Amino acid sequence: MTFTTRPEIAGTFGVATSTHWIASAVGMSLLEQGGNAFDAAVAMGLVLNVVEPHLNGPLGDLPVIFRPAGADEPTVICGQGVAPARATIAHYRAEGLDMIPGSGLLATVTPGAFDGWMLLLRDHGSMSLRQVLEPAIHYAEAGHPMLPRVSATIAGLADFFREEWPTSAATWLPGNAVPQAGALFANPDLAATWRRLVAEGETVTGREAQIDKARAAFSQGFVAEAIDAWMKDACVMDAAGGRRKGVLSGQDMAEWSATYERPLSVDYGDWTVYKTGPWGQGPMLLQALRILEGTGIEAMDPNGAEFVHTVTETLKLVMADREAYYGDPDFTEIPMDVLLSRDYAQARRALIGPTASLEQRPGRVPGYEAWADAAIARAGTQTAQEAGAGAGEPTMAHLTEKRGDTVHLDVIDRWGNMVSATPSGGWLQSSPVVPGLGMPLNSRAQMFWLDEGLPTSLAPGRRPRTTLTPSIGLRRDGAALAFGTPGGDQQDQWQLIFFLRLVHQTANLQAAIDAPLFHTAHNQASFYPRGTRPGHLMLEPNFGEAVIADLRARGHRIEVAEPWTVGRLTAAQRDPSGLLRAAATPRLMQAYAIGR
Repeated sequence: MTFTTRPEIAGTFGVATSTHWIASAVGMSLLEQGGNAFDAAVAMGLVLNVVEPHLNGPLGDLPVIFRPAGADEPTVICGQGVAPARATIAHYRAEGLDMIPGSGLLATVTPGAFDGWMLLLRDHGSMSLRQVLEPAIHYAEAGHPMLPRVSATIAGLADFFREEWPTSAATWLPGNAVPQAGALFANPDLAATWRRLVAEGETVTGREAQIDKARAAFSQGFVAEAIDAWMKDACVMDAAGGRRKGVLSGQDMAEWSATYERPLSVDYGDWTVYKTGPWGQGPMLLQALRILEGTGIEAMDPNGAEFVHTVTETLKLVMADREAYYGDPDFTEIPMDVLLSRDYAQARRALIGPTASLEQRPGRVPGYEAWADAAIARAGTQTAQEAGAGAGEPTMAHLTEKRGDTVHLDVIDRWGNMVSATPSGGWLQSSPVVPGLGMPLNSRAQMFWLDEGLPTSLAPGRRPRTTLTPSIGLRRDGAALAFGTPGGDQQDQWQLIFFLRLVHQTANLQAAIDAPLFHTAHNQASFYPRGTRPGHLMLEPNFGEAVIADLRARGHRIEVAEPWTVGRLTAAQRDPSGLLRAAATPRLMQAYAIGR
């Protein structure tokens, strides 16, 4: 019997797994009350806003991929807000910027997370707005045990909050003191905001009508009004070291709403894997599978140097394509048909050599060569550097506590409905708390470029190319898998490794998650200050000294992580028999899977 850090959870009634045990327990609680996977997912997402405020918030971003029981393919909800109407390259350049800061008010796009959750709840849930919001209201009002990482994050920014973001100090430093790890922490303003949303929703009758009324109160009513009024005068310090006003308005919020989309997909062996479109980085996992299906990866030792080298070199190629070609397909024609084709993958596969590449090598897609050239030029001007106050790439415990991160959840109910979601943005480091609301704005605009003619050029109404990338896989025999992880640019790297191990090595979800992980920061980072680290490869030490030495000999610039610090994966699967299984990473000691 293979040892795992935790049992793989199994049952037939329901499973819920997420990056915080309280959110997982809340999801299971709603399933026990008769709710479905969609109800549970919404409640989990709203609770994660409360218990992991350094990782996500209601004014952040949300991609969801979900599959109603028996559906031929999943559906995507885009809860990713767009650039405000006044967010032009000319305006940002006039502010003295050549890059969008990683924090502060100019880093904000239209908030999307709350509306994305409400769209899922209205159309696919079965419970009322009050029922799904009650757990989050409870933990915001009565308090929840403060995570050590949240306490440390606030401690690292306490002086900055006091001096530059006093509205954040009022929320995160009650009594002008850093909250202690393990002590109960409440956010009464956030609780009051949600209570008012429920109250306004209940001024009308009918479940769907109440949800729509709350959506309107958020995007056109008191929430949008509070944001609009504050943004007219607020001028705050950002990661670029200047005090600047933002461009988001209440009108921007009123004109945007979450939408449904079809996913992108590729076949890999007996599986079909589904991801969001190129406004997220999800297609890079699909590209990677296309390349790897011709490498003999299935026969490689998944903990060996050849596996790590082959996957890393593949990831460098697909991330180079991400930087060159991905963006909002509503604004720009993105050549996804070419990028996901087997002919293109064959040409890319031929570039994988016996040693580590130190170059940025996007493919040459006919008619789009200028984008590839621009990506190479951009990468050549940016090296890893200090991110600035409240900014930086969402990542893991081996990097600074001041940086943001993301959360993830997967849930499957007894009927076979399933949800995978990766809420992010609006974390406490990203932007000051909006007075009276108890929540900060997001900083997703930092993923735009201030250069014209790119698929990721800043433009009003355009979605930033995010890193958020939940996943669903369907197997030919009827099995269905939901999985994902936080981690910025590492998200699809860790998911790819997990999926390959699950398909080729072990059917046990927990064993596939527990296995040692790695990632590269070779390519241009998605987060300010957009640095590159050519040849970089971080590994957990339990790969062993021989494997690490072999990879060094191949030219990889190795960074050995602290033990059990890389990746925050969770996963849930429904087998053809109806058996439900789930797992969560032991890393950081807070993710948990629950089920029966």
